[in-house]
Amino acid sequence: MGTCNIDHSHEDVRKKYEVQSEFLPSGINDLLGAFFEKEQTQDILNEVFHLLKKYDLADEKEKAERNRRLELILKNV
Repeated sequence: MGTCNIDHSHEDVRKKYEVQSEFLPSGINDLLGAFFEKEQTQDILNEVFHLLKKYDLADEKEKAERNRRLELILKNV
């Protein structure tokens, strides 16, 4: 994933999640539910947005890597 200079809002991330939620593993969905209940830094919001972006189009290897990164972030915020 390339670098993006756009800051994504809490609402942007939530909307991206709503679009991709049916494609995510249940464990990630559970972690994201808790994620949205708290304030997050801009860096975290941007990272989660880009991990969710086009998740449904990623191949299995890419999805596994995104899941690993999402879990790492979401378990530590």
